[in-house]
Amino acid sequence: MGVEGQQGRRPRADVQRNRAALLEAAQRHFLKYGVGTSLEAVAKEAGVGPATLYRHFPTREALLAAVLQTRSEELVARRAEIAQLGDAAEALRQWLRAIEEYFSAFNGLPEPLIAAAKAQEPDNPLTLPCDNLIATTDEYVRAAQRAGRARSSVTGFDLFLAASSVAWMMGTGATDEESLGRLRELIESGYRQSDAE
Repeated sequence: MGVEGQQGRRPRADVQRNRAALLEAAQRHFLKYGVGTSLEAVAKEAGVGPATLYRHFPTREALLAAVLQTRSEELVARRAEIAQLGDAAEALRQWLRAIEEYFSAFNGLPEPLIAAAKAQEPDNPLTLPCDNLIATTDEYVRAAQRAGRARSSVTGFDLFLAASSVAWMMGTGATDEESLGRLRELIESGYRQSDAE
């Protein structure tokens, strides 16, 4: 068989099955134990050895990025709902809530995401998803700025960090809904354009 035939070949069924089992087991472990869970325990639950896990996902970040990709449909659906809004400030506010929920899916998730966003390491599998989230947040920020509803100095990266911080606090369980509401109000008053400006 020539090179062309090899390039178009689909992965073997057992390879696909192992990958799917690893992603399902990882999602369960991340939900139950957080992103610092034992990768060996993930492999064991998936019915494969650690070497198989590392062949599919060479790093914890690679596994986490793949699990987040499987959960991204929820965020895409939220973005479609938000697109129906006619108010740029409300769209920004709702987008920030959506990414807070996305970031709080697993305990400890905000830390590796913030690290990937700050470091800008091209070989970190979490860098591209973070870049995409920051770019989307920036679109909402610019729309609110054009509508005169957000300060010109605010960036998508600023609010990405703010949403990550709120999600981190949600994950610690140290805050109740009232405290979270006040914190969100503080963040909003920080980025909102005042009438005097």
